[in-house]
Amino acid sequence: MQAVRPYLFFHGQCDEALAFYQHALGAKVTALMRYEEAPGPSQVPDGWSDKVMHASLQVGETQIWMSDGLGARHLPFSGFSLSLSLRGPVEVEQVFAALADGGRVDMPLEKTFWAQRFGMLTDRFGVGWMISCD
Repeated sequence: MQAVRPYLFFHGQCDEALAFYQHALGAKVTALMRYEEAPGPSQVPDGWSDKVMHASLQVGETQIWMSDGLGARHLPFSGFSLSLSLRGPVEVEQVFAALADGGRVDMPLEKTFWAQRFGMLTDRFGVGWMISCD
C-alpha cells in the first residue's frame, strides 16, 4: 500500500476552498482538472463545466484530493477530522486562526498533557480540523 489520501467534495466551492487552504496553510495546488477538460460528452449539470473535476493539494507531506463533485447531492462532512501537526506554538496559533476564519472553534487552543497546543475547529466549508504542536 502506498498511501491513504482524503478526498473531499466541495459541492461547487472547490476553487474557493483551494484558495482558502493555500492562504491558511501555505498549501500548493499540484494538479487541477476541470470538467470541461474531460474527453467525450459532458456528464455534469449545466453551468458546471468550469468546476473542478479533480485537484491535488499538497499540505506538508500530505496530498489532499479535492473536487466540486457532480452537484447533484451535497453531503456534509461528518465522522472525521483532518489532523494537522505543526512545529511550534506560534505557527499553530497562526494556522488555527486562519482556518477558523469564517468557521467555528470547537475547542480553543490550549496546552494539554500530550501537546504544547491543541485545538479543534470546523472551517468555513464544514471540514473538521484537529491542530496540534507536539
